[in-house]
Amino acid sequence: MRLNKLLTALSLAALAASTLLFYSEALAADTPKAEAQKKPAAKPKAKARAKAAPAPKAPDPEADEPDTQGSTVTDYTCEVGSNITIYENAADDSHIALRWKKRLHRLTRVATTTGAQRFENKLYGLIWIGIPAKGMLLDSKLNRQLANECRNAEQLKPASVEAPQAAPQT
Repeated sequence: MRLNKLLTALSLAALAASTLLFYSEALAADTPKAEAQKKPAAKPKAKARAKAAPAPKAPDPEADEPDTQGSTVTDYTCEVGSNITIYENAADDSHIALRWKKRLHRLTRVATTTGAQRFENKLYGLIWIGIPAKGMLLDSKLNRQLANECRNAEQLKPASVEAPQAAPQT
């Protein structure tokens, strides 16, 4: 019986000693002296990071202003006095350049099932939708129209109605 009490007392003493040792190490780590010892080790790492040049970003074709040389230019007049200019290159039908508010954006064609022409620049959130009667510019990030009822010179012409030809008399 005495042996059990002695073993229990020893195990409790060992547990108390290990707990005390753990907390004393934790307190020592939080003291200013310990922090002063940690700082010199951290400084070389910070200097090494500062000296390392940041990795260059991959060029984003939608972020750069597109080359409009040799493109067909179409000017659109929209509601509320807005103007849009579209540059189309015959050699590249999967992209257009769109000038909106003094900025030239490169838009990429998106396939549609309706036959409408849809071009998008995901970086700026611009979407150009062109149908035979008009075009519109949308902002997908703010979910709103930027320009509507955009028409080029051909679309502004009044539709001509041909008179039915008289049937030949026999």
